[in-house]
Amino acid sequence: MPALFERMTVIGVGLIGGSLARAARAKELCAEIVGYGRDIEQLRLAVELGVIDSFESDIAQAVEKSDLIVLAAPVGAMRDLFLMIKPHVRKDALITDVGSSKQSVVDDAAQVWDELPEGFVPGHPIAGTEKSGVKASFAELFEHRCTILTPVPQSAPWAIDKLRKLWEGVGAEVAMMDAHHHDEVLAATSHIPHVLAFALVDTLGRMQERKEIFRFAAGGFRDFTRIASSDPEMWRDICLHNSDAIIHVLHLFRKELDTLEDAIRSKNGEAVKTILQRAKQLRDTNVVV
Repeated sequence: MPALFERMTVIGVGLIGGSLARAARAKELCAEIVGYGRDIEQLRLAVELGVIDSFESDIAQAVEKSDLIVLAAPVGAMRDLFLMIKPHVRKDALITDVGSSKQSVVDDAAQVWDELPEGFVPGHPIAGTEKSGVKASFAELFEHRCTILTPVPQSAPWAIDKLRKLWEGVGAEVAMMDAHHHDEVLAATSHIPHVLAFALVDTLGRMQERKEIFRFAAGGFRDFTRIASSDPEMWRDICLHNSDAIIHVLHLFRKELDTLEDAIRSKNGEAVKTILQRAKQLRDTNVVV
């Protein structure tokens, strides 16, 4: 049975791009996998690890023969990458990404193409770890995780169908929504937790007692702040490119913090307990562990 794609190019062979390459290879979804990126040593390592078959230092050569192009770079780099690949992509190529904000990706593509290609289908796998780099990649990353596709009006049915088959083929559950709604949802469920984790660690690191704080940190601190080890460049770009939605949720969260602070300051135990009970019930009934 022929592979779903003849040649996949992964632009940015790190945790997500490398894991998708590994999974696509393991499931025989792509006949050939080519890498492209800024770090040649990382690309050589990706070949040594068997993540990709080969790599190109010229982006034109990397994409011109590919029927699947996956942009796995920070969202802040998307517009430049679109400009670089535009003259060289096949008309029948499927172009997708794995960025955590989607409206900015759509807007960047619209600035580059007069009319978006019918093979353009943005996507976002809701998967990852706090680690980065191709050495951290593994084929099982997407199993039983959700991948959100955010097609644009120009996205052709064949392109959406093939991308769905790719993600389902590597074990993901596929959902569909528009880019703006995606960004609102992910601001609340992913972006804000990361922002809070980074902010908490930074705050505690500035306290005079920081050595003792980190020395005696318990499991709750480690669990909550694990994601503060994530790639700062990637999360900087997410904060800047989904700023409106993130600021909106931060405003709501700040109001809730003020309410809780007032209850603690006034020693209103019932008010504190009500907030904590409500949060526990919501967590226990809505979050899949």
